[in-house]
Amino acid sequence: MIPQVQDDLRQDFTFSVLPSRTFKMNHDTKTITGTIDQVRAVEQAVFLILNVERYEWLIYSWNYGFEKKRLIGKPVDYCIPEIERSIKEALLQDDRITAVDNFQFEVNKKKVLTTFRVVSIFGPIFTEMEVEI
Repeated sequence: MIPQVQDDLRQDFTFSVLPSRTFKMNHDTKTITGTIDQVRAVEQAVFLILNVERYEWLIYSWNYGFEKKRLIGKPVDYCIPEIERSIKEALLQDDRITAVDNFQFEVNKKKVLTTFRVVSIFGPIFTEMEVEI
């Protein structure tokens, strides 16, 4: 006989969005001054995600960061689609980011300059990243 279980799970809940306020990092003076919110906070998050090597630091989740080291020594034809895929994969982990598009690539010897648009819930952000290959 299969036991009968009462379904006590509540169905009348709502999801709440956490605030995006965070500390403001000043990269020139290597200090933290004040706080930022919304678009500025997402810009800083994009910078941090793309400048942390994925799987290298134990303090970060395995979903956090960008895999740059595995592109070193690979041909440009392989690197360009991998850079696009890896950037999308890294940034879409943040629930404030809804899309990453408009990729443009510029190849200079052993470096690929990538410009792209990050669409967040607060508005679009245009950014660039240079990857050594």
